[in-house]
Amino acid sequence: MEIRKQIIESIALKSKVLEDEQMVEQLQECIEILVETYQNKGKVLFCGNGGSAADAQHLAAELSGRFYLDRPPLNAEALHVNSSFVTATANDHSFDLIFERMVRALGNKGDVLVAFSTSGRSPNIIHALEAAGELGLKTIGLTGGGDDNKMTGLCDMLLRVPSEDTARIQEVHMLLGHILCENVESILFPGR
Repeated sequence: MEIRKQIIESIALKSKVLEDEQMVEQLQECIEILVETYQNKGKVLFCGNGGSAADAQHLAAELSGRFYLDRPPLNAEALHVNSSFVTATANDHSFDLIFERMVRALGNKGDVLVAFSTSGRSPNIIHALEAAGELGLKTIGLTGGGDDNKMTGLCDMLLRVPSEDTARIQEVHMLLGHILCENVESILFPGR
């Protein structure tokens, strides 16, 4: 059966990330960026496509709802949840612009955009990162290890999982996302 092989592959990739000191340091810096954003009354916007959209929405909910602690909500939103906006923008402009236009509508200097793309080549993610940079948002990217990754240079922090296997990359993205949420929550709400 392939099941044991798949679990081993997932564990091996997570072990690779654990052993990557630079990745661990970057993750710590991402936590600091998010904490500072919330301390300054900013918000965190998330975007991704497909499974990455689900990850983006999941993490926005962990921050705006709760993770482990019963605490006040944090301002976080996934940019694809307004289906009327997404479909109108895709129809009237281009699917490539759905996240860019929402970043321009909601984003302010001092906010953060967290962008997911396993390939690093999704045009709508690239346009969103470019708009965020123009507006003065901090940018955090979660991506994979492909050679022609277009997110490089567009993100203040780029968490690049060393794999080209979409499912394994997304599994690590969720691990990294949960680490971000848990630590942001515990720093902002100590003693709860």
